[in-house]
Amino acid sequence: MGPLVRFFRGATLLGQTPTKDDQTLVEHALEAGLTLPTNCTSGTCGSCMVTLLDGKVALPDVLPPGLDDFLVDEGARLGCIQRPSGNVDIEIRPPI
Repeated sequence: MGPLVRFFRGATLLGQTPTKDDQTLVEHALEAGLTLPTNCTSGTCGSCMVTLLDGKVALPDVLPPGLDDFLVDEGARLGCIQRPSGNVDIEIRPPI
């Protein structure tokens, strides 16, 4: 089996799906049977924020309004605009 995107809440695996370079984390979640909250779909509002536990989810050259350096250092990624690469483990944050 190829690389996977796995979605967790705590130690519980909620779902997983094969990694596709052309899909965002939100699209991967849908394929895994999960729904991540979204609002703006442009990285502005932060409602789709998840935590990168392991793997690589590339950051844009300029951080969108929904992210800052502190959040990035804590593993935050925006599911609506960011794409995983290889095996990736994602923590789904509880709704705010």
